[in-house]
Amino acid sequence: MNPELADEAPAPAPIRRLQESLINRIAAGEIIHRPASALKELLENSLDAGATTIRVTVKDGGLKFLQIQDNGCGIRQSDLPILAERFTTSKLSTFSDLSKLTTYGFRGEALASISHVAHLSVVTKTRTSACAYKVHYSDGKLVPAQRGQSEEPKPCAGNDGTTITIENLFFNAPTRLSALRNTSEEYARILDVLTKYAIHNSKVSFTCKKAGSPSPDLSTPSASTTRHAIKMLYGPSIEKDLLQVTVNENKNNEESWSSEVYLTNVNYQGKKMIFLLFINSRLVESSRIKRAIENVYTGVLPKGAAPFVYLSLRIDPQSVDVNVHPTKKEVHFLNEEEITVQICNTLQAKLAEQSQSRVFEYQTLLTGGIETSSQRNDKKRKDVPTETQTANDEDQENEHASGSGPKKIYSHHKVRTSLKDRTLDSMFPVANPSQIGKEPTDPDSEAQPQARSRDVKESECFLTSVNQLRNRTAKGKHKLLTEILEKHTFVGIVDVNRCLSLIQYSTKLYLVNHGALAEELFYQLGLRQFGDFSRLKLEPPPSLRVLVKIAVDAEEISEETTLSKSDIVDRIVETLQSRRSMLSEYFSLNISEDGFVQSLPLILRDYTPNLDKLPLFLMRLGPQVNWTSETDCFESFLRELAYFYVPGPIISDDPISTTTEQETDDDLAGSKAERWQIQHILFPAMRRYLAAPKSLLDRDVVQIASLPDLYKVFERC
Repeated sequence: MNPELADEAPAPAPIRRLQESLINRIAAGEIIHRPASALKELLENSLDAGATTIRVTVKDGGLKFLQIQDNGCGIRQSDLPILAERFTTSKLSTFSDLSKLTTYGFRGEALASISHVAHLSVVTKTRTSACAYKVHYSDGKLVPAQRGQSEEPKPCAGNDGTTITIENLFFNAPTRLSALRNTSEEYARILDVLTKYAIHNSKVSFTCKKAGSPSPDLSTPSASTTRHAIKMLYGPSIEKDLLQVTVNENKNNEESWSSEVYLTNVNYQGKKMIFLLFINSRLVESSRIKRAIENVYTGVLPKGAAPFVYLSLRIDPQSVDVNVHPTKKEVHFLNEEEITVQICNTLQAKLAEQSQSRVFEYQTLLTGGIETSSQRNDKKRKDVPTETQTANDEDQENEHASGSGPKKIYSHHKVRTSLKDRTLDSMFPVANPSQIGKEPTDPDSEAQPQARSRDVKESECFLTSVNQLRNRTAKGKHKLLTEILEKHTFVGIVDVNRCLSLIQYSTKLYLVNHGALAEELFYQLGLRQFGDFSRLKLEPPPSLRVLVKIAVDAEEISEETTLSKSDIVDRIVETLQSRRSMLSEYFSLNISEDGFVQSLPLILRDYTPNLDKLPLFLMRLGPQVNWTSETDCFESFLRELAYFYVPGPIISDDPISTTTEQETDDDLAGSKAERWQIQHILFPAMRRYLAAPKSLLDRDVVQIASLPDLYKVFERC
């Protein structure tokens, strides 16, 4: 070894024993990740105590205040001094007790961990105690409520059970606290934990609300059933398609197990899988079981659809190792693969049995008209809808009728299936907006950039009003019109100013009002992203008052009002300023205290709204939004936001044109950019996300041609 290198080698550092406070702080960080994980630990303690009523109160997502109150057995006064010390528990006495655990908690780390990262107080009363006792903890030890007082438990009034209050969570962990600033997301996680436990413990009443709120965001009755709890918490759309399956195996005491499963049938198609897994009443996660159940649904649900599955598995405690994760969210058990296979085989058989009686609905007429008796008779004979059958359906009928092989597809039954076929715009080349002013490219070329909108994920929201609006949208979906938009081929834009475009579906050609379609699309996308919008930053931020004044000055004041234009501006600005916090939290519409519009909600990536409409949008928020009702407020605000996002310039009432040549060139460039956005961003987004309502059929979607009918006309010539 080179002696020179040996001299430069660092000396070994001494090994030291960590301080007790540092050890406890590290352990607390492993167990308490966020307010929802603290609530889960306390919730399990309440259930272990035999509680039948559990109330949770939250402030600022649980970071400032988190309280859980139960009517369980309570805690004895003599046990309070060591209640928050590490490894103090009533669930274990010897190591052998680990092999027969039937409770949630057993290691005695929950309250100890919380006391190291928050201010913890407990009020508890047993049924035999004459009064309740209140104590405060810090770093696992009793502390006085105020300086100079005794830390001993103080008698106080209280009901049977325990009330645990956590204040200023992570006050001494600034890094962890800074990563949890989104209080809406933390509150959603808390509701998610409570929802899952309320499903499994349907005999227990759960309530959760924000501090100061008059009504709870989650409330379940006691003595309910699992099916009723699922209906209350996840909606009737899941409950009506719910199946119940029981799977069990009785070999001997060590290998016997049983499971109860509630799963949706093939008619339910959710946007993402909801999977609740309880093993011996403990909420856990298992990627292997979840993946196996997903594979069961792969063959029976269309691509992109997902099921709801609640699985409660009971295994002999001696076969389960629960001590494998600090938060107990994972467990290991014997014969896991064999049990998973048997459950999945049973579920697959149940779904196959259910799919034999699956009912399909269809729409016979698209845009109205009277069905004649001859058409009804023909339809009864063929047992298929006459107006909506495709060319392939007709060919298959001809094959069955003749008994021969596949026949030739005639020209009037051919359907365009390639997006590379010529469109109207291929005759008038339209480049990417970033290339306007450059040499136009070949629109059929592979090198032409295509805008692809990113996935728009549905935000987790537990507000009853928002869920009602989402359910209303899903219920009002017109199946055939939605299918037309999902599988259409874009033909071209007919008139930008009148918002008219042509699309093709099967052998039919439709004239659509893309403005009306876009308005409904943006409303649904806004509802989909409620509380989790991206931001469109305005730099420099314009003045709210100036923008509102521009719009008000352009309007004619009604003779019925006694307000002047300046009074109207003041009222609108005051209305929006007083609701800055709500607009920022739910819609990402940020208005500074000094009245500057800093950002707008970004509904669809790669799509930029016409900012000339911004003054009109802000002005309409004052009188057009119903600020007195929560549901109406959210709906009317999202409608106004969608109207702001609709493509198209502001229509001027001035018949005199004063545009210069330069302005005309700018308008032409803007028109090209708008056309590009409509074709390459709006219509692809409609394919993916628009649940088209029936109201669009009244005047916004009209069939103007049918290929077989056109051939009949030309055959007569």
